[in-house]
Amino acid sequence: MSEQLKIKLSIANRVYPLTIAPSQEEGLRKAAKKIEAMINQFEQNYSVRDKQDVLAMCALQFASQVEQKTIDTINVSEDVQNRLSALDELLKTHLSS
Repeated sequence: MSEQLKIKLSIANRVYPLTIAPSQEEGLRKAAKKIEAMINQFEQNYSVRDKQDVLAMCALQFASQVEQKTIDTINVSEDVQNRLSALDELLKTHLSS
């Protein structure tokens, strides 16, 4: 079993101590930086009552990005499947002649 790593991440002026696998560190640090950047963007562009509102908007933004990528992947997969089926039919037609 690999050794665990103790790190501290700062998000919205709060420090979160975490115990993680070393392979997770880079992803978590990048995610924390993206959250901080998004917090700053929301605070600059909108009148915000408190950090909870900003964090809720960040969560919504990230969740919608994940959902949109899932939808896009499904659409691409369906398109690829349709094209493969059409190609298969063309091959069957050509080979049977």
